[in-house]
Amino acid sequence: MERTRTRYVCQTCGHESAKWLGRCPSCGEWNTLIEEAETPPGRAARRPPAEPISVADVATPPERRLATGIGELDRVLGGGVVAGSAVLVGGDPGIGKSTLLLQLADRLARTEGRVLYVSAEESVRQTKLRAERLGAAAPGLLLLAENDVDVIVETATRLRPALLVVDSIQTVYRRDVASAPGSVAQVRECAGTLVRLAKDEAIAVFIVGHVTKEGVLAGPRVMEHLVDTVLAFEGDRHHAYRILRGSKNRFGSTNEIGVFEMGTAGLVEVPNPSAAFLAERPAAAPGSAVVCAVEGTRPLLVEVQALVSPTHFGMPRRTAAGVDANRLLLLLAVLERRAGLQFASQDAYVSVAGGITVEEPAADLGIAVALASSLRNRPIAPDTVIIGEIGLAGEVRAVPQLGKRLAEAARLGFARALVPRGDGDGTPGGMERIVVTQLGDALRLLG
Repeated sequence: MERTRTRYVCQTCGHESAKWLGRCPSCGEWNTLIEEAETPPGRAARRPPAEPISVADVATPPERRLATGIGELDRVLGGGVVAGSAVLVGGDPGIGKSTLLLQLADRLARTEGRVLYVSAEESVRQTKLRAERLGAAAPGLLLLAENDVDVIVETATRLRPALLVVDSIQTVYRRDVASAPGSVAQVRECAGTLVRLAKDEAIAVFIVGHVTKEGVLAGPRVMEHLVDTVLAFEGDRHHAYRILRGSKNRFGSTNEIGVFEMGTAGLVEVPNPSAAFLAERPAAAPGSAVVCAVEGTRPLLVEVQALVSPTHFGMPRRTAAGVDANRLLLLLAVLERRAGLQFASQDAYVSVAGGITVEEPAADLGIAVALASSLRNRPIAPDTVIIGEIGLAGEVRAVPQLGKRLAEAARLGFARALVPRGDGDGTPGGMERIVVTQLGDALRLLG
C-alpha cells in the first residue's frame, strides 16, 4: 500500500514545509504549521492555445449592476452589485456580516428573483429565526444548509440565482482535498471554485471570511487576490456604529465607506454620519476637538478626545484608540520640541468617539490641540473645527479637498475653522476661516 505523503502548511500565509517548525519562516507567526496530506495533482485535459486579440477589438459592454436598495452598501460597491463578481466580506465575530448579507439577499430577492443563501455554520431553522427578526421574508430568498462546495456549485448552477451568499468560506470543503475545512488548502480551493462559478454563470457571489485576532482575513492571501472586491466591517461590537470599508474593488473606488447602525431589526443606514458621531459631544470639555476627515467622496466630522494626566510609574503610558499609535507618539514629540509642552511625566490617551478609525494626516492638528487642551485644562470653543497636517518642524501643512471639509462643517453649524493655508478654496458664508502656518500659532489662538 502506498504511503500517504504529508506536508506542514502555515495557516496564516500558506507557506509549505517538509517538516514541522515552531515558527513560520515566511510570516514569522508561531505554532501555525499544521500537518496536511498532500493531494496528488490531477491530469487536466489539454486545451488548444488561445489566440491573442487586439485591445482595440475587445468588446466592452456596459456592466450590469444590481441596485441593492441599501444606499451605503451601493456606495461602497461603486453603484451596486456587478453580475458575475465575487465579493469577500470580512470582520470580527458578531460585527454584523451575516446580518448585512441576509438583508442584502432579502432586498435582491424582492427585485431580481431568486437568491440563494448558503449557511455552512447554521441550520436552515436558525437562519430562518434570524431572518424573521430582520423582516427578511421574500419568497425568492432560498436557504440551504450545506458544507460541500461541489453541492453548492451544482445547486447554484441549476437554480441560476441572481445572488449567491456563502457563509462562511472557512466551513465549506472539497471532497478531493485531503485536509480539514478551514485549512489553507481547503480555503484556497473552495474560494477558487466559487470564483469560477461567478465568472462562468454570471452569478454575483458574496463570500464571508473569518478574521484573525490581529484583525486580518484568515487564510491565504491568495484568497483576496482571487475575488473582485474585498469588504471589511470595522467598529467595536459594543458600539452601535459599523463602518463598511472596501480595501479592494475592481469595479469602483477603494476609498468609499458605508456607515451603519446596529439596531434590534438589523443594520440601518446612517445617511448623516457626521451629525451622528457628534450627537453626544460634551459641552466645553477640555481635550475635546472636532476634526474633519475625508473618506472617498464623503467628508466626516468626528470628535477626537484626549486625556492627559500625571503618571504614577517611571514610564508614561501612550494609548490610542481610533488613531495610529505611532502618529500619537510623533505628535507628542512635536508638541514637546516645537511648542514647549511637557508630556514626559504625563500619561496621554487619545480616542475617536463612536468607534470610527481616522487614518489620514488631516486630523493631526486636531489631535495635537486636543492634547494641549487637556494638559492645560482649557476647553476649545465648541463651534470650532480644526483641520491640518503637522510636520516634524511644527509646520501646519495643507490638506486636500479643504473646501469640501469646510462646507460640511458649515452645514452642521460650525462658525470657525482653524485651517492651514489652502489652495484657493472658498469659505462658506457665515464661517470664520483662521489660517495658521505653525503649531505654536494654533495653540496661542485657542488659548
